Amino acid sequence: MTREINADRRILVIEDELDLRDLLTYNLTAAGFTVQAAENGTGGLEAVRRFAPDVVLLDLMLPDIPGTEVCRRIRGDTTARQPAVMMLTAKGEEIDRIVGFEIGADDYVVKPFSVRELVLRVGAILRARRPPPAAPQRRGYVVGPLELDVDGYHVFVDGAEVHVSTLEMRLLAYLVEHRGRVRSRDDLLEDVWGYKPGISTRTIDTHVKRLRDKLGAAAALVETVRGVGYRLSAEHQVVVKDRSAPAA
Repeated sequence: MTREINADRRILVIEDELDLRDLLTYNLTAAGFTVQAAENGTGGLEAVRRFAPDVVLLDLMLPDIPGTEVCRRIRGDTTARQPAVMMLTAKGEEIDRIVGFEIGADDYVVKPFSVRELVLRVGAILRARRPPPAAPQRRGYVVGPLELDVDGYHVFVDGAEVHVSTLEMRLLAYLVEHRGRVRSRDDLLEDVWGYKPGISTRTIDTHVKRLRDKLGAAAALVETVRGVGYRLSAEHQVVVKDRSAPAA
């Protein structure tokens, strides 16, 4: 059953260590995923375009292009559906995790790690991106030119789809659900990222800027409250919409 559920989910492994690359490929394939692997950043970026993965397992220490730069380029391509990015690294310092999240990573795994746990975390990321199959109603919101199909994982601005990452969707849905209420950076770190508040980081500002760039005509809906945080504009009412039917 698990293999059937995972069969249409694509995982790209970008890892220069042959043994680890083969180990991850074997275990993810055994779990039923469709897997491709690349040994460097250049090949990985080409595979992202060609293979269109749902999740990218990305080593930070690559021989040609740093993993951070690979992640930036993935997140910089707004023309394609954004994969989730899970970073793999031997670095375990908090500052390294912060940098990873600031450039758009969805998760962060420190080597050495349990392969079984990694496979489970990949599954958790995918479940967060997949609409519940038997849900009687999918969460949907319309705010001015912005429309969200949260459980279907679609964002539209003036009817045109905008491709966002997992964290960007989570951030946008959170702001919509708290429309008109200022959310501090600590609130967002804790409630959206699941990260402890009180640390000095530009993670929130970086993601908000990236999200605004993608939203275009709807960018002004995300307002900055100087010295405090962010909120979704109260100019438009939030209309709750049943998105049970597949998105167009």
